[in-house]
Amino acid sequence: MMSLFLTQVSEDFNDYFVIMLIDGAGWHLSNELRIPENIRFIQQSSHSPELNPTEHIWEELREKHFHNKAFDSLDDVKNALVTGLNQLSDQPSRIRSMTSFPYIAKYHPLDCKLV
Repeated sequence: MMSLFLTQVSEDFNDYFVIMLIDGAGWHLSNELRIPENIRFIQQSSHSPELNPTEHIWEELREKHFHNKAFDSLDDVKNALVTGLNQLSDQPSRIRSMTSFPYIAKYHPLDCKLV
């Protein structure tokens, strides 16, 4: 399933070089895993969530779209999440400010686009 996921991400973002942070889960490290040419992994220590850019995205979503809210249904939760993600996707500079860590820059090839 991870190989299928990576293939889909690679196709959806075929104009980009994708840096994907992974933890030590077995499906992230399988010898049979097929990693597309436009994707690179950075293995993250399980004890350093503050270095994981995704954590900053989730923090932003929790603060702006889930803070002190009770939802009536799972669909309402999903809708709030989609709304938040769509709003963030319209602000690439905001995403970059939350996720650009120096250790990631060294994995960025010179010929790719910054999102």
